[in-house]
Amino acid sequence: MSHPTPISRRWRTAGIAAAAGLVLVVGIPAAATAATAEQTSAAAKPAKPTIVIVHGAWADGSSFAPVTEELQHDGYKVLVAPNPLRGLASDAANVAAFVNQATTGDVILVGHSYGGAVITNSALQSPTVKGLVYVDAFAPDAGESVLQLVAAQPGSALAVADPSTVLNFVQYPGATGGDVDTYVKPELFGKIFGADLKSKDRDVLAAGQSPVTLSALQATTTNPAWKSLKSYFFVGTNDKVIPPAEQLAMAKRANATVVQGKADHLSMLETPKPIVKLIETAASAVK
Repeated sequence: MSHPTPISRRWRTAGIAAAAGLVLVVGIPAAATAATAEQTSAAAKPAKPTIVIVHGAWADGSSFAPVTEELQHDGYKVLVAPNPLRGLASDAANVAAFVNQATTGDVILVGHSYGGAVITNSALQSPTVKGLVYVDAFAPDAGESVLQLVAAQPGSALAVADPSTVLNFVQYPGATGGDVDTYVKPELFGKIFGADLKSKDRDVLAAGQSPVTLSALQATTTNPAWKSLKSYFFVGTNDKVIPPAEQLAMAKRANATVVQGKADHLSMLETPKPIVKLIETAASAVK
């Protein structure tokens, strides 16, 4: 049996090395091509819209904490816009400035209660806003105010002959025209806003109210965004602030998608899941 000579061993070793090099040369471009294709596919997939939340009167952004957490879990960027509760026009301008400067790409605006009036007046100031979600919210038409709408249908605990029976008033520095800050009476807050919440949670919310000026509630809408943007309404059927019949009337004239659920005015704390689903429906409709 013959044995390979030193020369033949060197040639065989060189051949193995060359073959290994060829595999590497061929393999690297193939892997790189696959990675590039994956990156291209990811780049081609449109980013999810940013969800910008506008809280209502006598509240703050924490009222949307359960909704925010679930949306973030589902991969959405969520931001709570500043809502100073000082005046409808100025509050709308604050939200528009925030959207225009703090977000990139498409935006879905979500408003609760008075926050619905704010997004109605704000959205057309921000070209990136593609949809509106009203959560137990006001969607005023031109010339309408929150105070008008709260009494448009029977059933609101705030539509009373003497507002001082349900609201406390505080004069704030620099107020003009007799304007005041308004607060819901703490002993009534829980029953009116969130009867299904735990009593200790209702007490905390009542104590931490962010006041809204009376002039903000009296201010009228000029150019309602729901006339040109797709709208979605979540209607709490136990709402004692905005009667469900009034919410449904506003939704109908906006030609909106409507979801109803057994919840009080603070529905986003009582039943966050259907609200999250509705917001994601609005976001998925953005092309």
